[in-house]
Amino acid sequence: MRKAFPELRVELLLTDVNVDLVSEGVDLAVRLGPSLDTGLIGVRLFNTRYRVCVSPSYLESCGQQGKPLALPADLSKHKCLLLNLPDYRSRWLFRDQNGTIDTISVHGDIIISNPLVLTACALDGMGPALLANWLVDEALGNGTLVDPFPGYAVSATDFETAAWLLYPSRAYLPNKVRVMIDFLRKSFTDKSQGPRHRPD
Repeated sequence: MRKAFPELRVELLLTDVNVDLVSEGVDLAVRLGPSLDTGLIGVRLFNTRYRVCVSPSYLESCGQQGKPLALPADLSKHKCLLLNLPDYRSRWLFRDQNGTIDTISVHGDIIISNPLVLTACALDGMGPALLANWLVDEALGNGTLVDPFPGYAVSATDFETAAWLLYPSRAYLPNKVRVMIDFLRKSFTDKSQGPRHRPD
């Protein structure tokens, strides 16, 4: 992108707080969640899915200790790694192939506010964690993480979640913002679903 637009200046603000884009002078935000009712213009960037992940060493130790992870209900016997958000730290939702949803209470003594750190702890064998696919697909692919419940869809809030590009106005969209939106959509749009606009 720098080669194509050498004069474009990017200031990246990393925060879990839902910043007021207008009052803070933010041109463009990427937010994760279900369909967002914010009064902003939104474009779906890519769909997200969640997986319960553990390291192979943790999974092996479960069997040795008589605490298998064969069914979602087995999580009650484990100290999970929890994301410090409502619901994520108290219960996870499991939907089987028949569409039946079970609510599983989870507990743990490690609560983390950053998904990257949460992933690192799971990789280090510290327990099961609920993680977004875009964080763990590579680790699941190379075997450094394992999904003990591959037959289930998992979430803490909603099974239809996505990353959204949000910006304040369609009437006046600076060229620098349009360039960034086009770049991100080209790089990350879910090819199977295609980009979708939220209704205003």
